[in-house]
Amino acid sequence: MEKCPCGSGSALEACCAPIVGGAPAPTAEALMRSRYTAYVLKEVGHIERTHAAEIRDTFSREEAEELARAVEWSGLEIRAVSGGGTTDDTGTVEFISRYKMNGQIQIHHEKSAFRREDGQWVYVDGEMNPKGPPRTVAKVGRNEPCPCGSGKKYKKCCGA
Repeated sequence: MEKCPCGSGSALEACCAPIVGGAPAPTAEALMRSRYTAYVLKEVGHIERTHAAEIRDTFSREEAEELARAVEWSGLEIRAVSGGGTTDDTGTVEFISRYKMNGQIQIHHEKSAFRREDGQWVYVDGEMNPKGPPRTVAKVGRNEPCPCGSGKKYKKCCGA
């Protein structure tokens, strides 16, 4: 059995092949994985039919076919999933796909938005190279209790 390109560890026939063939995706993540698999298999029709209605007109089948021909896909990593379950109407999937194009290794990092349209999951849009919330660091005064929990002043403990 051929393993599914989406990285799920399942056989292609039991994972993405039915969805690429037209079966409904049960979750937003399953649709995301099937769209990656469709690029690997050069099944551009699946990519086209899983676009939301408002962006379907902007899809260029020729460009997608050229991309599928020009790229050697090497892996998909799902970073985060929010919503998009079997009972949800919207969801997001953050992923990284790796590929080789023109002899160079490339990375595509995206946070994709999905929603149900007539009972089917569809791709709505994506944010390229999403950034997490900014990190904040609280400054500890010299005479404040040490954040390590020792009970000593910061200047006599970790700040020494």
